Amino acid sequence: MTSLARKLRLADYFALAFGTMVGVGWLVLMDDWLRRGGPFGAILGFALGGIILLPVGYVYGQWVQRLPDAAGEAAYTAQVFPPVVSYFTGWMMLLAYFIVCPWEAVAVGKVAAYIFPSLDSLELYRIAGQPVFLPRLLLGIALTVFLTTLNYRGMRLSANFQNWTTSMVLLLFAIVLGISLTRGSPANFHPTFRGTPFLSVLLTLQIVPYFLTGFESVAKCAEEAKPEFQRRSYLHAIALALLVGALFYSVAIASVAYIAPWQSLLGQRFATAIAFERALHAHWPVRLILVIAFFGLFQCFNGNFVASSRLLFAFGRNGSVTSRLGRVHERFQTPSAAVLAICAGTLIAQCLGDAILVPVTEVGSVACALGWLATCLSFFLVVARPPSPSVHGYSLDRSEKPLISGSSRGTKFLVIATCGALASFVLVLMKFLPVFPGHFSVAEWIALAVWVALGVVLRVRS
Repeated sequence: MTSLARKLRLADYFALAFGTMVGVGWLVLMDDWLRRGGPFGAILGFALGGIILLPVGYVYGQWVQRLPDAAGEAAYTAQVFPPVVSYFTGWMMLLAYFIVCPWEAVAVGKVAAYIFPSLDSLELYRIAGQPVFLPRLLLGIALTVFLTTLNYRGMRLSANFQNWTTSMVLLLFAIVLGISLTRGSPANFHPTFRGTPFLSVLLTLQIVPYFLTGFESVAKCAEEAKPEFQRRSYLHAIALALLVGALFYSVAIASVAYIAPWQSLLGQRFATAIAFERALHAHWPVRLILVIAFFGLFQCFNGNFVASSRLLFAFGRNGSVTSRLGRVHERFQTPSAAVLAICAGTLIAQCLGDAILVPVTEVGSVACALGWLATCLSFFLVVARPPSPSVHGYSLDRSEKPLISGSSRGTKFLVIATCGALASFVLVLMKFLPVFPGHFSVAEWIALAVWVALGVVLRVRS
């Protein structure tokens, strides 16, 4: 059987993880973030979210060293939980990754239409009151086909594209930050919170899991590391991507609120670009920000495409879904069938248009938080009660990093896994329980139920 190509280095894993979590949300949804918490509430929400997720990232770093499997969470939970729990843990994570692909395909048309208003023409239909325009739809289709071709023909091509786009995002964003520092004013931050400080941070914290999802994508490509790759570098890539991602979002919010009065940006389309345009009384900063947005969109789309295709491939390989999705291309050594399946799903889903942009963040937040919770719980149980060397088709490698209960290291693992599980559990409760502001709406419950039902159908048919 042909195996996946082993081409990835540490820089590739960082670019994959960072790119998977940082797309165009800081441009398209900035007004929503400021509406939730005000500048300080939003900044603290993302910063606190990054800190809270560090134990989760550490658990993933430990897991991937011991079990480098594309199934990720499904492989980890299979060590201690029944197969049905393992399957649906992976299925929820697949939702968290896959759902970003049509999000970005729709967003590319939305961003492009800001530069070329003529793209908002030839309306085809409306969904939830939002029009779907033919030129924007075609642009999203073209980008989807391009990334599909890239990922079909080789992981090295995809990784090079990811490295290039990530480098451009960080470089150009540094220029934007410099503009904000020289032309902004602290007075623009007032009032610092949208409501009470606690409520402002809480409302922001609810969406943080969605925008920081991506650090764990390293695990999905663990089988594609170069032969000389040091396993501890998985943890380094995860931690660095998580910290840089949280910092990026916090600084983006601060730069926007610093350069323009944030309350004047509420309800504005592309509030980030508008803030710089008003402050500098020129249009060139808008074009610069939109260029960054395009690079961010490309890297986020590609990163989530890679992660979702690898997870779907792992499902096909272990028989959780049809085995045809587990095929590896003999020449390109890529999961070609899974790549084409993700492409088909993205093309279908993007036909929903702008109506999917905001609701998708809510469902995606819960999906990834559930995956994090199951991963931390399984790591806790493995440390406390080591399983047999092979469980449900996944082999736990103890050759380099044994899990030993009762040792000082084992105690540290238990404490960190507990912290990660508690943080993930709280993030889940904030969306499920009606007592929390911003909990799931009926539409979001329906979307989640549809995804679970689809998972059941595929599982039964397999």
